[in-house]
Amino acid sequence: MQVIIKGKNIEVTDALRMHAEDKIKKVTRHFDQIMKIEIELSVAKNRRVSKNQTVEVTLFAKGPAIRAKESSTDMYASIDMVINKLERQIKKYKGKVYASANKNTEKLAELFLKKTKGEKRQAESRIVKTKQFLIKPMTPEEAILQMELLSHDFFVFTNSETEDINVVYRRKDKNYGLIEPTPEPS
Repeated sequence: MQVIIKGKNIEVTDALRMHAEDKIKKVTRHFDQIMKIEIELSVAKNRRVSKNQTVEVTLFAKGPAIRAKESSTDMYASIDMVINKLERQIKKYKGKVYASANKNTEKLAELFLKKTKGEKRQAESRIVKTKQFLIKPMTPEEAILQMELLSHDFFVFTNSETEDINVVYRRKDKNYGLIEPTPEPS
């Protein structure tokens, strides 16, 4: 299993690295399907932000990717809080998904719904981050579950029924949309 620890506006000291690695071992005991872990430690430079020490952890597993993010005034406390959050998410995922053996996936997706806060958009939008990931075949319901586990507003996936690239997204009315390709009319 690969563990990547990176810092943003902070130097990742050996003590921070060891603390994060020791704590992440707790998570790997509960979930043995983890292939890669990314931990990002960041410090907000804005003095008005009191909880400026943020830790974001993304677990890439054989099934879903799971992400958690926590902030506090102390980086070590943020690491502890994010690990506790990840453990809760993994236990919830394992208890609901594995126990049901993917039955009633649509109902399971509803269990992971969270209210999202509205975000202000910048006047000039631009691409600031590029991500690459393996697109796995899954049903739209499984894609919704994955989208919620990642706390995203949309998710790109290969539809296991049609073998086409699809997109699921969260609508403003708190329902979901599915975008499917159609052949060009002749």
